[in-house]
Amino acid sequence: MQHRVEYVAIRSIVGLLGLASFRTGSKIGAWLGVLGYRLGIRSHVVETQIAFAFPEYDAARIQHVAVQSYENLGRTSIEAAIMEHRSPADLIALFEQVDGWECLDAALVAGRGALLVTGHLGNWELGGSYFAARGVPIDAIARHMSNRIFERYLTRVRQRFGVNVVFDEEAVRTTPRSVRANRVVGFLSDQGVLGLASSFVPFFSRLAKTPRGPAVFALRLHVPVVFAVAVRQPSGKYRLIVEPIEVVHTGDREADTVALVARYTARMEYWVRQYPEQYFWQHRRWKYQPDGAPPLPDGM
Repeated sequence: MQHRVEYVAIRSIVGLLGLASFRTGSKIGAWLGVLGYRLGIRSHVVETQIAFAFPEYDAARIQHVAVQSYENLGRTSIEAAIMEHRSPADLIALFEQVDGWECLDAALVAGRGALLVTGHLGNWELGGSYFAARGVPIDAIARHMSNRIFERYLTRVRQRFGVNVVFDEEAVRTTPRSVRANRVVGFLSDQGVLGLASSFVPFFSRLAKTPRGPAVFALRLHVPVVFAVAVRQPSGKYRLIVEPIEVVHTGDREADTVALVARYTARMEYWVRQYPEQYFWQHRRWKYQPDGAPPLPDGM
């Protein structure tokens, strides 16, 4: 019943915002995000992690980035939801700059498919849908939500633009088949999750538990890897950045896997440093630590 109430409330809000312009909906999302910060929802976690990642920031700068992070989360949530009322052409028009698209084209021309790695930076939902709207055959590996009713709604919104949603328990079976069909398989790979195959690699100078699925598939199936993020620009539109990630085979599969996870995590860190206010700091990124690691600051 709680999930149904949540679903009806969200659908009602989205239905009303769907009648407004994209810019207005985004602004309302920003306001809702800041409200979450003012109410203290994980605000201590956010501020502690920002301070840890950027020790050069003073208190005012930490708070400023934290508030903007909540704004971005609110915008991302509402923008993704109201795309139910938009067309693929509308989505494409939201992107004012695309860098590196040619490396994805090259991968698909080779006919071996590609693994797309991204993270919770900018608007990851619109970023994935942009590929589909441009005609790229793409599967998105997703985790189940606690509210399965809303999960089904969000899946329909994603599928509207051509994204095929594959839940993580099906990834091992479907990914080889997808890349053999020259499809792109997308992974969000910047969250430590219990029960998910992971490696500890550096992220802001501290080991972080990071999903290793893309690296395992790339090495086993000899598939190219690209990294991508969709970051918001001052205009309110987006810049999509696509970069190739080198896949190195030395014969030591375990070492090669960890090295590849570290490479795509390093690119994630690089772009978070460029746009720290657009990162999802609400997730406790360093919560899981290897045995013998030094203690974390309180709140992480």
